[in-house]
Amino acid sequence: MAAAALQLHAGPAARARLAERGLHAGDVGLVPAAAGGPKGLILNGLDRFVFGDWLPQARHPVHLVGASIGAWRMATAALAQRDVAAAFDAMAEAYVAQDYDVLPGDKRPRPEGVSRRFGEILAGIFAGREAEVLAHPRLRLHIVTSRGQHKGLGLLAREGRLRTPLGYLGAFAANAVSRPLLGRFLERVVFSDPRDRLPLRLADFTTREVHLSRANLRGALLASCSIPFWLQAQADLPGAPRGAYWDGGITDYHLHLDYRALQATSAPLVLYPHFQRQVVPGWLDKALKHRHRPTAFLDNVVLLCPSPAWIAGLPGAKLPDRNDFLKLDAGERRRRWRTAVRESQRLADEFAALVQRDSIAALPL
Repeated sequence: MAAAALQLHAGPAARARLAERGLHAGDVGLVPAAAGGPKGLILNGLDRFVFGDWLPQARHPVHLVGASIGAWRMATAALAQRDVAAAFDAMAEAYVAQDYDVLPGDKRPRPEGVSRRFGEILAGIFAGREAEVLAHPRLRLHIVTSRGQHKGLGLLAREGRLRTPLGYLGAFAANAVSRPLLGRFLERVVFSDPRDRLPLRLADFTTREVHLSRANLRGALLASCSIPFWLQAQADLPGAPRGAYWDGGITDYHLHLDYRALQATSAPLVLYPHFQRQVVPGWLDKALKHRHRPTAFLDNVVLLCPSPAWIAGLPGAKLPDRNDFLKLDAGERRRRWRTAVRESQRLADEFAALVQRDSIAALPL
């Protein structure tokens, strides 16, 4: 018998509810989607099932909050009113097929070229369809970005050849001392569906919320995917404070947000398809293992992730990652990533079986 592909972890409040009544679409009020680049491809099967077959069983509004590739995934869900499977297939193929020229003498593509090409990819999917995303009858999209602070030294207020490296060096040092100190260099800016603000208390970190609109949707998506030094910052997004906007994963790598406010609502659970068990607060916390532990913020979170045994069966015995661009030729990288996308259907099949149960024994987060 094949080992299970899917693991289900939950915070204490979520575990008690799952044991009592199982998991129902009507229980879910919010879906987060992490940054993590190509790792997000292995959630394709879950996305197709959750947004295409399962969540539509409930009729209440569901909030989608994402950073980087997670923002792209959630925007795809909000766009896909007619054919969810086709929309997520197209998103996965667009991500897999991307390729960037390396100029003579360079070791990797230049940020301006990557930003230009990635912007073209997003335009090919979303241009002219922004209003559809913002008019979804049930889904409410929220895109997380990281904006350079203008107060203090303001090194990250604008992108620059010297100021950006110095700014991120300072941000790294400040974050190592205390995550709130990162707020002296960057702030979280959430572009939110104007119909309903994000129903969370974002008091853990310096935060602004602005209205998502047809004018700024693609810019916010590109900004949320703009990894420093790999892509250019996006400047002065329409309807938002002026300045430089980078990848939302810098401030909120895995969206370790305070989800507890949902517990007082009729849809108290957070359903979190993720590529690992740990929910790491910010990108600069990746090496700080003591910040990878669960907190009370996650008490009502139901997290779905692949098992180590399933990962071991993928090409290279690992999840897709950004280093594949550098270590593999384009053909082999695409072959491996497409295999991972196809195999992700196992995660969806096992989740579909789980939600048929009257009681679910979840693992702790």
